[in-house]
Amino acid sequence: MEVKGMEDEGASSHCEREQTEDQQSAEQEYPHLESSAIFDTVLVDKKAVDKLTEGLLSHYLPDLQNSKQALQELTQNQLILLDTLDQEVTKFRECNALLDLNSLFTEAKLYHTKLVNIRKEMILLHEKTSKLKKRVLKLQQQKQKEALEKEQRREKELERERQLIAKPAKRT
Repeated sequence: MEVKGMEDEGASSHCEREQTEDQQSAEQEYPHLESSAIFDTVLVDKKAVDKLTEGLLSHYLPDLQNSKQALQELTQNQLILLDTLDQEVTKFRECNALLDLNSLFTEAKLYHTKLVNIRKEMILLHEKTSKLKKRVLKLQQQKQKEALEKEQRREKELERERQLIAKPAKRT
């Protein structure tokens, strides 16, 4: 029994030393916490902690990896959807541009028709003014001719009157 008691004392002193070392390292890591608050928990062997950690990881890691893969697929699908949506927006903008272009062509046709009508009207007015100029020229020529004829008649009449006026006879 004495040996057993010594083993118990050796084990407890060994645990106390580990506890003191752990306490000191914890105080260095967490200086704001009280030392008694850190070690109110049960002390566990490091191998046990490693095995529990390994067991926990082996239990949850496959599900977490599956979730990670599913999230990556979702992210990839979202990127594909965003690209597709961007392409559709671009198509709609092009369609709107085409509609604007069509309205511009329609407006251009309208203005072209107006220009053609104005051109026809200008040609018609030009023809009318040309005819009026010719008529004015003819009328001017006719008036000049009439004025010339009138002047000639007047001169003839004056000449005739001169000839009719009695001339005194010449004394010889």
